[in-house]
Amino acid sequence: MNTFRSYVEKIAEVSDTDWELFSAGLEKRIFKKNSPIHLFGQIENYISFIEQGIVRLFIPKEDPEKEITFGFSFGGEFISAYDSFLTRTPSLYQVETLTDTTIWSISYAHLQEVYNHTKIGNMIGRLSSERLFLIKSKREQSLLNETATERYLNLFKERPKLIKEIPLKYIASYIGVTPQALSRIRKKIS
Repeated sequence: MNTFRSYVEKIAEVSDTDWELFSAGLEKRIFKKNSPIHLFGQIENYISFIEQGIVRLFIPKEDPEKEITFGFSFGGEFISAYDSFLTRTPSLYQVETLTDTTIWSISYAHLQEVYNHTKIGNMIGRLSSERLFLIKSKREQSLLNETATERYLNLFKERPKLIKEIPLKYIASYIGVTPQALSRIRKKIS
């Protein structure tokens, strides 16, 4: 929880009173590698802060080889099936861990209480939504404006840890190519 508070305090000062109300609703959740955090078809009830670990967002398919990975989050970042969280409707994708992962989660109901009684709640809500929006926007622009090779090189430049710790089949899906095409891209680059 100290990591989370430190993250928040880098952006704005938080009073002990506000932090007490906010943190009273935080739930520490620990997941093993390859465990679901949120399942397809369920309503997302949490916004979570990743203390440690790596998480992926994907659209499940009957054939696991055809799953579509569209996002990754790491320690020090927020994670949620955010559209489901906001609209209170079933999610069209799933969230799962790629490594052993520890997260701090706040429920929708508690967050509404925090919004109504503190400044910190609005700030955290805004920060998490801004971060999730920027990731989504950047990904969309990348898919529209860059070649697969450019997307791979940019991904490697921006997040070298990603390339080292995430299976290539998920990276291939994320940049919009088959694993075979990613192999050719990697061969051409090296």
